[in-house]
Amino acid sequence: MTTTQLTLVQIDNYGPWTVTPEPRREMDLQTLQSRLFADLAQFVGSRDAYVFFTRFDNMVAVTNGLDRDAHAKLQESIRNRYPVTISLGVNVAESPIQALEAATERVQEAGSAQDQSRTEVLAGEYLAETTADDLAIAHFDVNDATGKYTDQLNEFDSFIQIEQGYASLMRYMREEHGALSFFVGGDNIISVCPDLTEADYQGAIDHVHEEAGVDLKVGVGHGANAHDAGIAAKHALEDCRYEGTTVEFAEPEALAD
Repeated sequence: MTTTQLTLVQIDNYGPWTVTPEPRREMDLQTLQSRLFADLAQFVGSRDAYVFFTRFDNMVAVTNGLDRDAHAKLQESIRNRYPVTISLGVNVAESPIQALEAATERVQEAGSAQDQSRTEVLAGEYLAETTADDLAIAHFDVNDATGKYTDQLNEFDSFIQIEQGYASLMRYMREEHGALSFFVGGDNIISVCPDLTEADYQGAIDHVHEEAGVDLKVGVGHGANAHDAGIAAKHALEDCRYEGTTVEFAEPEALAD
């Protein structure tokens, strides 16, 4: 049984700040958002966690192994280096979507995202102990994306094809299994999942093929933290490429760094 700790990262009062005292230059905002995400990724990544950008003013982190003190240090680091602060809601559940919903409620209960008086909320529950089976990470990859899209279409049409596949997978995995899927660049999608079977993953792949016309393969790994589970999933994905299969689960030795 999986036990997923998720953290909602929400920039405090960001919308009003972007237009105060007057609308700010768009590329300045894009630069701030991208640097903030990079710093969050570096902070949690050095602690074997993952973070995904979603809408940039809201981000989702898989934080198994990070306690309250680590979250407080993250807030302090951002406060000291940025003109904005972040609020963090944390929760633990078997289902990733349940963990995220509860984490979101922690932040929402403290006030609106555009409430000036709501600053640096830090609320939630933390996983006291970790085990090697806590997290399930699935790494999806588009079959022959270079040959089908990158080397055949202009970049925007390639982007449309990949995004259609991502949207189909994201919606299906959330609605059918309570999993959370995130586009991570190129033709790669990472899903944070509950315990699923090979048939469950094949069902997702078949759905995306039928709905979006995009063919996927997936490697699945388990671990005590996002890094361990994610690197195992990468090894399993390589097994897909080598074996010509669509779904592979990592062997335990794939957890090695």
